[in-house]
Amino acid sequence: MSRYFGLFFVLVLLATPFAYSQDFTACENGSADGYACDSINLYQNMSLSAMNATYANDIWGWTDPMNGNEYALVGLSDGTAFVDISDPDVPVFLGKMPSATGSSLWRDIKVYENHAFVVADNAGDHGMQVFDLTRLRSVTNPPQTFTADANYNGVSGNRPNGSHNIAINEDSGFAYIVGSGDCAGGLHIVNIQIPTSPTFAGCFSGDGYTHDVQCVTYTGSDADYSGSEICVASNTDTITIIDVTNKANPVMVSQGLYPNPGYTHQGWFTEDQRFFLVDDELDHPASPTTRTIIIDLEDLDNPSFDFFYFGPEDTRDHNLYVRGHFAFLSNYSGGLRVVDLTNIESGVLSEVGFFDTFPTNDDYNFDGQWSNYPFFPSGTIIATDQNNGLFILTTTFPITTDATAPVETPGEDGYALSSAYPNPFGDDTRLTLSVARAQHVTVVVLDITGRRVATVYDGTVTPGASTTLKIDGAGLPSGLYLVRVSGEDFSTTRRISLVR
Repeated sequence: MSRYFGLFFVLVLLATPFAYSQDFTACENGSADGYACDSINLYQNMSLSAMNATYANDIWGWTDPMNGNEYALVGLSDGTAFVDISDPDVPVFLGKMPSATGSSLWRDIKVYENHAFVVADNAGDHGMQVFDLTRLRSVTNPPQTFTADANYNGVSGNRPNGSHNIAINEDSGFAYIVGSGDCAGGLHIVNIQIPTSPTFAGCFSGDGYTHDVQCVTYTGSDADYSGSEICVASNTDTITIIDVTNKANPVMVSQGLYPNPGYTHQGWFTEDQRFFLVDDELDHPASPTTRTIIIDLEDLDNPSFDFFYFGPEDTRDHNLYVRGHFAFLSNYSGGLRVVDLTNIESGVLSEVGFFDTFPTNDDYNFDGQWSNYPFFPSGTIIATDQNNGLFILTTTFPITTDATAPVETPGEDGYALSSAYPNPFGDDTRLTLSVARAQHVTVVVLDITGRRVATVYDGTVTPGASTTLKIDGAGLPSGLYLVRVSGEDFSTTRRISLVR
């Protein structure tokens, strides 16, 4: 059986244009395919040339709610690439949406309601491109050249820097464009509740230029702002907290300071919204290594500097994101660093893994990793390296904590299957399946040679409530596995990783 499965797998690869394949490479003895690492494995490195590109910048991700497929949205100097990473060992370059104007070294992407929103810096009147991501479901002959479904031109590009970044509060349906020619470079607020009909909603210019921002519906410990929409802006030498509940009249709440700022670049809330982690791109004179600033936001009116976390490398920090009790730091030539936040209230953070996407050096320069996206339900992590393209990674320790995965009603294929939660997993993991009509379904687990190692389900699935598929890792060795789900009119797979 394994021989035929292997042959079938090879034939699928040969029949899939622009599929990019190499063997999964575990991080062993501090290295994975020549990249220094610790506790982070390499699925794939898709080069810039494979995306018809010369330079990469920002990155974001999209999970298709219909079937759980995962996609990398890759910022490039000349546009935005779309890569199907549903099978992270065999990513498929689906194509590119060219820049609305000229090329740009700075592009930023966020997602709301199955649409991507893209801005570019130093690219003239680029505006904000809007792209319907569900179009990626029907790509049959990649790579394609995509056009935007809408373009919001209400933001000025007269400033040489154009629009530097975009943030979206997915709870409210508002986008926040920053670093543009409007609002003194502050928050240009756009209603995107109808994604292809964005409209101007407001402006905040009370603290000058904003380099990046995170906006949330506030659920933290400060009861005065419970339920308000709060933005924390990185404003070159402070973090600036703004109440944007009233889009027509945003109000600055406070400013947070810390010792020896260089350039307050970007930051992210911890999941309980108690702390805000900040990276400073130009703080080398004040720090011999990378420096992450932890701001205590227990009282939004009085943010206070808590402590510094100093990384192990003398490199430059750029973007960071938080998922669960982990922070994912993109540190230019130092690559991706993963930090455990479990003891943050005690002032203690510890690095638990890294993957250096720029092996040339670990110097204090602007080469190497730009950003990362750690929010896929599967636990797959994607990162962009300006020089070396797209990296598809996975940790050897679980980063997902959800017990079940959200699944929408079955789509045109007649079924909807979630990704596995958690993944990687230790004891067990679960998927959920919904079908449009009653049918017999079998669910089996295969090892990477195609050998069946477990039967999870063999019976009838009916429409209505989702069916939970539990996979027990007991008795199985650590490694990669395929979950094959086969009905009477569909067949699909999900990849899972068992770690001990």
